[in-house]
Amino acid sequence: MTKKTLLIAALIAALAAAPAAYAHRAWIAPTATVLSGDDVWVGFDAAMSNTLFHADHAAMRLDNMVIIAPDGTNAAPQNMTRGRYRSTFDLQLTQSGTYRIVNAQSGMNARYTLNGEERFWRGQASELPGAIPQGARNVRLSENANRIETFVTRGAPTPITPTNQGLELAPVTHPNDLVAGEAAQFRFLLDGRPAANLEVTIAPGGARYRNDTGEIKVTTDANGAFSVTWPAAGMWWINASLRDLPSQTRNATRSANYSGVLEVLP
Repeated sequence: MTKKTLLIAALIAALAAAPAAYAHRAWIAPTATVLSGDDVWVGFDAAMSNTLFHADHAAMRLDNMVIIAPDGTNAAPQNMTRGRYRSTFDLQLTQSGTYRIVNAQSGMNARYTLNGEERFWRGQASELPGAIPQGARNVRLSENANRIETFVTRGAPTPITPTNQGLELAPVTHPNDLVAGEAAQFRFLLDGRPAANLEVTIAPGGARYRNDTGEIKVTTDANGAFSVTWPAAGMWWINASLRDLPSQTRNATRSANYSGVLEVLP
């Protein structure tokens, strides 16, 4: 086999193994979520791991991370580093209110056959015209969007406004006002519309030290809404995924994934 053929075979094998990668849970975890004072800083770990909040697999790339300050402007992370198992950064909360830390990315994948060889392309949807050569056969297009986020607040919390892009959490109960033993309400939206009948996984950290993972499974209603009563304080991970959706790109399927980290206080 030629080097080119071996490379294509490796790419196809990686795509075939992609569902297994979802076992590695993506998260951005703050050292605290509710703070007060004049000189306020928060540290963050960001990783993909087998065990929640225990960095044991790979550091998260933060090239696409955006931090939205309470006034809607972008805030800059400081002291960013990327190690083998985790990325870290600090954030100074210079404004009162809620900060939204988001690492989101989207793209288009294409697999096709040309001159008897299987080929692969990845890029943005806007780059698709002209990306597939003339004569390509068995073209398979897929669009994906992933969103990973967390929230921190200095002083009094301020509202979270949906972006109406992709799959996202739209809090009814503020994400920095969660208390153990109390119910909290949320909604999931897909492009600003209710994500109905969506299975949501809610899991606590600390599973490394117990046999029971403590996962909670809920399903959104017709309005994309769901409720959870927190069994215990700590950091919690919330995740939902949609697969094989129609895409605005002709003959393409679409996938969307959301992962968030919330802190529940005693």
